[in-house]
Amino acid sequence: MRGVLESLDFHRVREALAERAATPMGQEALLALAPEPTLERALLRQATLAEALAYPYRLEGFADVRPALAAVREGRRLEGVELRRVASSLEAALALKQELLPVGGHLGRIASGIGAHELFLQRVRACLDEAGEVRDEATPRLREIRRQLNPLRQQILDRLYQLLDRYPEAVQERFVTQRRDRYVIPVKASFQHQLPGLVLDQSDSGLTLYLEPASVVPLNNRLARLRLEEEAEVNRVLFELSALLAQDAELEATLEALTALDVARAGALLARDWQLCRPRLNREGRYRLKGGRHPLIENPVPNDLELDEKQRILLLTGPNMGGKTALLKTLGLAVLMAQCGLYVPAEKAELAFPDRVFVDIGDQQSIQDNLSTFAAHLLHLKAVLEQATPDSLVLLDELGTGTDPEEGAALAQALLERLLAQGVRGLITTHLSPLKAFAQDTSGLANASMRFDLAHLRPTYQLEVGAPGRSYAFAIARRLGLPEAVLARAEALLGPEGGRLERLLAALEAEREALRQARAAAEAERRAAEARAEALAQEWARLEAERERILEEARAQARALVEEAQRRVQKARERARVQGSGQALQELLALRSQYQPAPPPAPTPPALAAGSPVEVPGYGAGRVVELRGKEALVQVGALRLTVPLASLRPMESAGTPRGGQTHRARFNPELNLRGLTVEEALLAVDGYLSEAQATATTPVRLLHGKGTGALRNALRDFLRRDRRVAEYHDAMPYEGGHGVTVVHLRV
Repeated sequence: MRGVLESLDFHRVREALAERAATPMGQEALLALAPEPTLERALLRQATLAEALAYPYRLEGFADVRPALAAVREGRRLEGVELRRVASSLEAALALKQELLPVGGHLGRIASGIGAHELFLQRVRACLDEAGEVRDEATPRLREIRRQLNPLRQQILDRLYQLLDRYPEAVQERFVTQRRDRYVIPVKASFQHQLPGLVLDQSDSGLTLYLEPASVVPLNNRLARLRLEEEAEVNRVLFELSALLAQDAELEATLEALTALDVARAGALLARDWQLCRPRLNREGRYRLKGGRHPLIENPVPNDLELDEKQRILLLTGPNMGGKTALLKTLGLAVLMAQCGLYVPAEKAELAFPDRVFVDIGDQQSIQDNLSTFAAHLLHLKAVLEQATPDSLVLLDELGTGTDPEEGAALAQALLERLLAQGVRGLITTHLSPLKAFAQDTSGLANASMRFDLAHLRPTYQLEVGAPGRSYAFAIARRLGLPEAVLARAEALLGPEGGRLERLLAALEAEREALRQARAAAEAERRAAEARAEALAQEWARLEAERERILEEARAQARALVEEAQRRVQKARERARVQGSGQALQELLALRSQYQPAPPPAPTPPALAAGSPVEVPGYGAGRVVELRGKEALVQVGALRLTVPLASLRPMESAGTPRGGQTHRARFNPELNLRGLTVEEALLAVDGYLSEAQATATTPVRLLHGKGTGALRNALRDFLRRDRRVAEYHDAMPYEGGHGVTVVHLRV
């Protein structure tokens, strides 16, 4: 497997992942990343990476605690700073655990492996400050020692400054310093005998002596003893904390969880930065890359590639430097990355999970191929033939090279036949012409080539499946200016049969290019049609939205008009109860004229006079009582209304209307109360009865429905007390029965 990884430059993918790791453990794990042995483990890693993409957590504040852990397990003591660094890393791990546990899934499961480390962290917080210094409260003995140290230091300093002030002529400068961890003062060498004490040091010139006065010696001795006791107690605390760290059984699980989280996060960052896609993995031997590209090549050309049961091996031909080897590595890297649980460089990918990947890529191309090179290829091919299974993937570069072309072609064809019989999937490149014809007629083996722009003598790096590629040797030589005589002699030596395949390939390529252009034109037309359809759909959506907006505005205006009309009707009814029905009905007539559609224009009426029979729109027949300019006072039943002359229509005679019927005001004799509350219904009935009585309309029908009977009972109680009502009763069964109350009014 190591040779496979090296041949496909997988170490560069590892390095790109390691650059995105946040911890030293993650970097080491990613630099050693290898394909998973089973499909299930690869799918697990892939699912974890998907969660890391969906929830981009951060790893901060993690130091490499492994050296410290190794030291304490060897019995060594860590300094306070080191212990504090370990504790900070474990606290950051606990914070990450608390963040990821609610996320659940694979990330939550990994985070649950982070330990609590309660005893170690608790003791570190109690014994060490943020800088890693041992606190006074770490132990009672240490607290007592330091309680004595500070006053003793101050006592020594006070005494020394007193001596400096007492003997100013003997001191070089007024300051207190330390030599050999003891407090001293600088004294001039010539005044040494004036101050009894111990000389602990002198200046470079010898003019200044650092003297420990005799009166301070006992105090310095006591201070030294306390310092030794302090140091011993601090060491005891640090040894205790180091031992607690060494005994923490959860550390390995925590480091393992942090490493796994870092690996998943680095994979997610790589997928985002390289715009990778999540591949579907299968056991059926299907390899499908849509827009597959080499992730390590700048500005790579994407290609579609497919291997399945019908097309098991692609034989890739064409000129050198055309991208054949890059395509091999594209497929190989995609498979390796998928086996590691990583996303792959493609727009869409479905990949098999091979049991082995066999790679034989000769990147160092030389015109002096020798036996050793050919032998190395043969050893690789021998391993393929012996070990490959139907679940294996074979990637072979320049099959059949390194020896005589005829012998190489025969050997290569035999190898291809054997690989097809073994059922492997593979991608194989070659320059041997006989293999192109063999692939054309062999089931399971398909020709493919990399397109070449002959006009500009450059490859396009685009894969074409279904037809072999040309070598373009003569064409390239002619474009590069080789003597025509040499080229003509070469073609003559090749003979008509030798150039036949190239001519057939050229014709096939021309036909294929024509088809490609036709397909491109059809595709462009399809895209244009789709664009037009999309534009039409957008315009339709805009018009629909505009129509809906206009309808909504109309509905809003209608609601406002209805609410305003209801409010004015309600006010008119309330005024009718107080002032009588005449003025109220006059207002109702105005409302109807305002909110109902205007009647069609009528011919100019003949001159009207008092007593003329007329029809009042909305109220029916009436008689003119008095003319008032452009208005007339009209008697309609028991009412007198003032209406515009233009709205009146003269009747045929001044007597009774047609049919001998007495004219009555037009009024709806039925009121629908269904859906109203009791209060709303009673209010509506009150105004309705006033208008019915004023227009001499009786009987009237109140539609309240059957339901629970509550509305019917409330109406009956209201009607029983109303003086306008002569009697009431249920409608006939075929006219509504108990769901309708018929009311007879006094008119």
